[in-house]
Amino acid sequence: MKIWYDACTGKHVRYGAAIAKRLRKSGHEVIFTTREHPDTVALARIVGEKPIVVGKYSPETLISRLEASANRIIQFSKLFRDNPPDIAISHQSVELCRTAFGLGVPIILTADTPHAKAVNKLTIPFATTLIVSEALPKRFLKNYCPDRIIQFKGVDETAWIKDLKPPKTSDFKKPLIVVREFETKAAYAHGTVDRTSEIVRKLEALGNVLLLKRYEAAGKNEFVDSARIVANADLVVSAGGTIAREAALQGVPSIVASELGRTYVNTYLARKGFPIFMSDSLSILNLAKRHLGKKVDVADKLAQFDNPVDIIENAVNKLQSKSKA
Repeated sequence: MKIWYDACTGKHVRYGAAIAKRLRKSGHEVIFTTREHPDTVALARIVGEKPIVVGKYSPETLISRLEASANRIIQFSKLFRDNPPDIAISHQSVELCRTAFGLGVPIILTADTPHAKAVNKLTIPFATTLIVSEALPKRFLKNYCPDRIIQFKGVDETAWIKDLKPPKTSDFKKPLIVVREFETKAAYAHGTVDRTSEIVRKLEALGNVLLLKRYEAAGKNEFVDSARIVANADLVVSAGGTIAREAALQGVPSIVASELGRTYVNTYLARKGFPIFMSDSLSILNLAKRHLGKKVDVADKLAQFDNPVDIIENAVNKLQSKSKA
């Protein structure tokens, strides 16, 4: 089968790389695309992918978002005009969904952000098969009416954390506190206040703070592989989810410092006993003091989770069988 995966962010690149590796091993051809974004191209090199770069991330205004998305769809339609893929897979790439739907290509979709309402409306209804964590409530999934829903035990980040073997490093002074800059440009984050600087100032009293920028430093500094960095951290603080879950799945205490962080998947991991904690920015220092350096052995808990790549591969095989019938 000829399979297309489109990655819009760093998380998508990691997920896509895990999926592509499995599907290529099974004999499928995988076309991997991405867009210009602070986290995509550099991370793709690290995980061994050589994606086709189509378009760019332009979050400055509603018009810039719309035009960048429309341009990607046009470029994809040209790319696949004479030779469309058999299956398209993404973690809610709007442009992949619109292009694949227009070409009559079945779509396997992953999703984990109910609060991203705009993206949900523009992707989930197009899905042939939707593969999501059991943490997401069925009422959310039914709102968007995908054809087929498969839920798995675990979270998306399990796909690359299960097999991740980060090197032990002494490059950073201890204790190491990794802070991910707040997301302010995503559509779902509109109107949120960036408290990153305030949080960094507080945490500097406890140890060496490594601030991972999102946008402003793009192209100026060497890219940092966050999933491997957090494995050697004593604490991780972010306003969102991916890096916090990457840390917690490796037993590193992580604090999600905003209301946006109280997502189904984050609270799900906390209930399962992984060291992920939700807090407002005012309470972070006390919570950080309590959990700094207290790494947890989560190997047995992680082993109980499904690998969503297995589920995705099975979905590909079923679509392949259906196409031959």
